[in-house]
Amino acid sequence: MIRIVLAAALSLLAGGATVAQEPPSPLNTRLEGAIAPVHDPVIIRAGDTYYVYGTGLGPGQMLGARTSKDLIHWTEAPSPIAALPEWATKAVPGTKGMWAPDISYVNGRYRLYYSVSTFGSNRSAIGLATSSTLDPAAPGYGWRDEGMVVGSTPDSDYNAIDPNLIVARDGRQYLALGSFWTGLKLFELNPKTGKLLKPGAAPVSIARRPAPAGGPAPIEAPFVIDHGGYYWLLASYDYCCKGAQSTYYTVVGRSKDVDGPYLGKDGSSMLQGGGTIFLRADLQEQQRYRGPGHAGAFRDKDGTDYVVYHAYDRQNKGAPTLRIARIRWGADGWPVAEQ
Repeated sequence: MIRIVLAAALSLLAGGATVAQEPPSPLNTRLEGAIAPVHDPVIIRAGDTYYVYGTGLGPGQMLGARTSKDLIHWTEAPSPIAALPEWATKAVPGTKGMWAPDISYVNGRYRLYYSVSTFGSNRSAIGLATSSTLDPAAPGYGWRDEGMVVGSTPDSDYNAIDPNLIVARDGRQYLALGSFWTGLKLFELNPKTGKLLKPGAAPVSIARRPAPAGGPAPIEAPFVIDHGGYYWLLASYDYCCKGAQSTYYTVVGRSKDVDGPYLGKDGSSMLQGGGTIFLRADLQEQQRYRGPGHAGAFRDKDGTDYVVYHAYDRQNKGAPTLRIARIRWGADGWPVAEQ
């Protein structure tokens, strides 16, 4: 009987029967190379190369940069901007570097929005630099300083950091931003310049967490995705920047309109601290990567959506580490990160 079963199995293989294969492991389990330290990452593809930019953590604290040909193997690249422009040091005294960039391709040029601030202060500003290419070896490479886009002062009820450019379906452009204070804001932009369309106009509030009696309820790092007839707002809740003790996590809400209201799957409003958990490090006693947050997203050429974020590696002294996950859109239309 054993010989008969074995012969039948060999016959099936010889006849071209397929053998079930294990599904590919999550992208996060295969990342290698220059993936730490990386903080507040954003990602874009240009040609055959993926580029990640993040908060400056090295000498000089200018923006960090990484490149990859396959989303798996990452190499450190030169910072796109060598030094703070003069306007930034005047607008934000004491600032030493650039934080939390956003990268996009608009009207034939790459737009790099970035934040300048000092920790814990809302005397902050968002600047803009543009280039015709991301490749330092390509003709025409070079980042042109376009100056300040928007600033905040101690008199403002928002903090002008963590920018994200949104191009709406009707062609109008917006900049989402914000950290702590009264939450996340939305400013309309001039599509030609990438600057504010109406300087001095009050922004629209798109998310906030009402502070409890015991203290603040942190919210920051907005990023908006356009998918399936909805705009999807990602935001980070709780505390980053505490290594493996960070409590950061990411929530998502959706809206038919770019300016909200953004609601979680249960109908909870992100203007009241609601939303649906999208990235979280559960099982604290087991999970290696803590505090997943400051998420951005991009759509690859084949239509696959990915989320990029940082988390703190318990096995590497809590170093902020690059994480990338494919987004699967569920049967209910909501996104799931394949962590």
